[in-house]
Amino acid sequence: MPQKKYLPEGLFSKSLMASYINNPSGLEKAVETGAILEGVVTRCDSFHNLYCDIGPFKGIIRRSEATYDTVNKSKEIAVISRVGKAVCFKVIDYQNGSYILSRRAAMEEAMDYFLDNLVPGDILRARVTHIEPFGVFVDIGCGNVSLIGIENISVSRIASPYERFRNGQEILCAVKYIDKANRRITMTHKELLGTWQENVSSFNVGETVRGIVRGIEDYGVFVELAPNLSGLAEYKEGVAVGQEVSVFIKSIIPEKMKVKLLIIDTIEQKKRKLISFDDYYIEGKRMDIFTYTPPECHSKNIETIF
Repeated sequence: MPQKKYLPEGLFSKSLMASYINNPSGLEKAVETGAILEGVVTRCDSFHNLYCDIGPFKGIIRRSEATYDTVNKSKEIAVISRVGKAVCFKVIDYQNGSYILSRRAAMEEAMDYFLDNLVPGDILRARVTHIEPFGVFVDIGCGNVSLIGIENISVSRIASPYERFRNGQEILCAVKYIDKANRRITMTHKELLGTWQENVSSFNVGETVRGIVRGIEDYGVFVELAPNLSGLAEYKEGVAVGQEVSVFIKSIIPEKMKVKLLIIDTIEQKKRKLISFDDYYIEGKRMDIFTYTPPECHSKNIETIF
């Protein structure tokens, strides 16, 4: 994954940090080398300056150096929401007993690197920063936030990104589009959850398995079997979107990219399962093309070309 030292906030190497924060000379070295470090924000004052613990030392990030967030321009929430969370920064100076830090400088350096080196299809580690009905925002490195639109979260239909993610969750995603003029990178997620064939290989005709109701139409009920796979069941009274059900697998038809199901019963709702790293189908460090449709299916084609 082509991130190197520009990881999402909260994921910086503790061993790397230790080499700088064990003594003041380490922070002096950070000033000289321009190293990007990480610490936890302890408070935000009324002027929106951030105060940060750097190991045993104290630092301050002035409001003007707290962010250049292109997604949340002029929104103070982008600053005050950092309290209690890890932030990256460069050590700029030492004044009046505190180290002067710049998160903005770290963010800009990371974004410069991304814009010069990333290409569509590159796979990155990311951390969920906040969730909206239309998509999820993720930190792709040093606090730089990118959007994964709801249409790019999974092939299987979902009503809300909350069905997949929670704030602070670490995920994988792929670069979809790079807008150098506006210094913005758009990400996608569904291509990392496997093709139809990869998903359906975990199931067999005649089995009864668990699923989640994702949509109800006059002609049937869409039931999600895996993060990137849904099947269609005959309509059944009493089921609702978001409900967990047991389903009998009647048939698997690669030629039509269909899984036919029969709803057996509803299941007592348990804590929603989020995407985990076990759900990813990853080979290699980037993708050139993702073809969800099985080769036997000629009626439609779901494909992403990066």
